[in-house]
Amino acid sequence: MRRAQITRKTAETDITVMINLDGTGSYDNQTGVGFFDHMLDQLARHALIDMHIRATGDLHIDDHHTVEDTGIAIGQALTQAMGDKTGITRYGACLLPMDDALVRAALDLSGRPYLVWNVDMPAQKIGTFDTELVREFFQALSTHGGITLHVDQLHGLNAHHIAEAAFKAVARALRDALETDPRKADAVPSTKGML
Repeated sequence: MRRAQITRKTAETDITVMINLDGTGSYDNQTGVGFFDHMLDQLARHALIDMHIRATGDLHIDDHHTVEDTGIAIGQALTQAMGDKTGITRYGACLLPMDDALVRAALDLSGRPYLVWNVDMPAQKIGTFDTELVREFFQALSTHGGITLHVDQLHGLNAHHIAEAAFKAVARALRDALETDPRKADAVPSTKGML
């Protein structure tokens, strides 16, 4: 079973993440940051990863530590749940439209973290949420999930639509990459023999 539970506790945050990579996209995410919870719900639903997150953080300062540390914990959970990556497809990509926004995500579950982020948010805030934290989340996810991740905004006028399209595009790409390859279900998808 490709499941994992990660608990991360620091002086700034206390986070527990439970995931099931072979789920149906069910979710129950509570971080104390409303817009971020909405984005995590999208990530779970469109990646078909069951996700249960509980996070408390120093929100009296700002949302930064909670968002970044949640990304770290999800990345660690993905790494744990994938194990040695036998049978995964490894690569995934999605071109996702959402009204005015069009975002492309492409990723490789290579074990080599790298983020390319070509997204320009037209507003600094979505409600009370700092839009720069969208990148911070994906940087943490990429680093701790060992994911080479490219996210490119091709169009977009509305920051909410751009952010949501980014989360959904990454989710759909992740869904494809995590799927079992029916032609090579017993092999690691690398000529090295390991990822």
